[in-house]
Amino acid sequence: MLKRRHVLSMKDFSREEIDEILETAESLEPYARGKGSDILDGKILALMFFEPSTRTRMSFETAMKRLGGMTINLGSAEASSIAKGESLADTIRVVGGYADAIVIRHPKEGSARLAAEFSPVPVLNAGDGAGHHPTQTLLDLYTIKKESHLDDLSIALVGDLKYGRTVHSLAYALSLYGADIYLVSPPTLRMPEQIIGDLSRMGTRVREVSDLREVIEEVDVLYITRIQRERFPDPVEYNRVARSYSINTRDLEGAKPELRIMHPLPRVDEISPSIDGTKHAVYFRQSFYGVPVRMALLKMILED
Repeated sequence: MLKRRHVLSMKDFSREEIDEILETAESLEPYARGKGSDILDGKILALMFFEPSTRTRMSFETAMKRLGGMTINLGSAEASSIAKGESLADTIRVVGGYADAIVIRHPKEGSARLAAEFSPVPVLNAGDGAGHHPTQTLLDLYTIKKESHLDDLSIALVGDLKYGRTVHSLAYALSLYGADIYLVSPPTLRMPEQIIGDLSRMGTRVREVSDLREVIEEVDVLYITRIQRERFPDPVEYNRVARSYSINTRDLEGAKPELRIMHPLPRVDEISPSIDGTKHAVYFRQSFYGVPVRMALLKMILED
């Protein structure tokens, strides 16, 4: 179903395709935990990260190696021919000649789709500015499936909903599962109107609030995001909202016992460490789940 296919946006996937990816990830989880595999022996994955990354880059590298494949890394843009003025299109053409697939993260929205136009091999979007981050969304869905439930889900997306590409992609995907979505943010960091309009047209129930206390008793999952300093054109605007939401154990009074708290990480001060040891916290397991999910994608795209 995904053989030699680009992974650019969650809007390109049906629910049936997502379910197949999640089922494949579950079957590969033992391999993600160290069981040996040679499914992708001889295959090479190119990592092209033009922005900082820890979890996405390392989990892709881990996923490829757990499947018996290899990785090559562009390194910093300053150390590549891009520093000499080479275009992204030409760089993609060259790297596509060395590898069987390319993972790209880039600060400009739409860069992954541009890369796909010029690449001779499949391109996987690891984040394009404030646009999309589909593989993060797939691991988020896998986390919800493992730790809570996808059907009849009530979820609050909290924090930076304007610049946060993870919540943009996740909102579209959750609409395929009939989720009730609460959007919790400062007025200046609201979810873009286009996305809210798209969700409404898809029949998704969306409610916007600024106070988390209004919805804490209603939701099955809290999805917390950091305020993304690097996306703000104006430092004054960032400082105005920097500490809008900082969740601690007192804020969870009245929450469902089975509430699960997720975060794409890195966190700054959005979640108090006092929550880490509670049964609500799943964000570190969420980070691990990126390995089997990305293994599933690589297997389905590259396996002969």
